[in-house]
Amino acid sequence: MTSPFLGEFLGTMILILLGDGVVAAVLLKRSKAEGSGWIVITAGWGFAVMAGAFTAIACGSSDAHLNPALTLGFAVRDANFAKFAPYLAAQMLGAIAGATLVWLQYLPHWKETPDASAKLACFSTGPAIRNVAANLISEIIATFVLVFVIGAIFSKSVSATGPAPGVGTYLVASLVWGIGLSLGGTTGYAINPARDLGPRIAHAILPIAGKGSSDWSYAPIPIIGPLLGGAFAGLLLRVLSIK
Repeated sequence: MTSPFLGEFLGTMILILLGDGVVAAVLLKRSKAEGSGWIVITAGWGFAVMAGAFTAIACGSSDAHLNPALTLGFAVRDANFAKFAPYLAAQMLGAIAGATLVWLQYLPHWKETPDASAKLACFSTGPAIRNVAANLISEIIATFVLVFVIGAIFSKSVSATGPAPGVGTYLVASLVWGIGLSLGGTTGYAINPARDLGPRIAHAILPIAGKGSSDWSYAPIPIIGPLLGGAFAGLLLRVLSIK
């Protein structure tokens, strides 16, 4: 019954449920976690990556990418794009499903929250300072770090057999936490096109009480930036023969 498609779908669903869930917990009114801050959000996203990756592996995806930028980066590194389209479809569907579950989980809180921008932030990212070039560069750099360091973690240069089973997932979760703490303050570190676009679509179509715009004018940045960052990282991994 398990398959790579199912693994990527369910893993991404869990990623978004827990990741966007922690943002909702911090931002929505009358949540018990309201106002708990950036450290809580970045930690929650790290744990979300861990949970999503283990789910993906258990359900059939040994890659556990959960991220089109990561899939693209490794496709560039290996010069093999066979997995990109099916993984992209699974990741996008999983992200929409996960965002829908966040809406259901916090159902009474949307009405209690008057700030429409805070509601959108529970689904998708937005910049601290809106500047197209700067925002794009931020997403490129952060995603480059994500993909390149993941390539390093699992490389034979670090260990001939790779990390001990299961350990690599914790290391990647720690990396995502670190990226959020160090690089996330500019754009909210989408670093994953599915993570941003899937929930943004969910925000647009769900009957969220008092929602405003889905900010489609910004939407290309967290898609293009991560894909470019992932591709650049994959190219450097290939040039340096890091596998």
